[in-house]
Amino acid sequence: MVFPALLAFGGAYDLLTMTIPNRVSLALVGLFLVVAMIAGLSIEQILSHFAAGLLVLAAGIALFAIGGFGGGDAKLLAAAALWIGFEQLVPFLVYVTFFGGLLALAILFYRRLPLLGVYAPEWAIKLHRQGGGIPYGIAIASSALLVCPNTALFIASAA
Repeated sequence: MVFPALLAFGGAYDLLTMTIPNRVSLALVGLFLVVAMIAGLSIEQILSHFAAGLLVLAAGIALFAIGGFGGGDAKLLAAAALWIGFEQLVPFLVYVTFFGGLLALAILFYRRLPLLGVYAPEWAIKLHRQGGGIPYGIAIASSALLVCPNTALFIASAA
């Protein structure tokens, strides 16, 4: 339950503040080791999961460098990939791309709507501003939760 809870927290925090705290990604990395050992993953499986996370981190850093992603998004994506592993990495990234695109379209549409005389919380006003970012943590979290039940770690934990 720690994986879904931290993902939900990270996605919600991103929506409300347009940031993802480092402590979320660090907690995901640290707790992965605990859960993997409790679930009985072999050292080879654990190393494979770390390789998946590092590969995604490298891609996330590249996206961050060209302005396509926020730093928190890159770290959350990599931490989620660590839990998901190579077995479900491609479906996870496809879902992130799909949900991220839908999210971007929805926010762009939202930004075209007037907020005249409407009370809105600060986070909604900030999200409405033209040129603002997209809280991709939502797409990352939802995608990870979608593929999570099919991962080796989840299956081993449920056994």
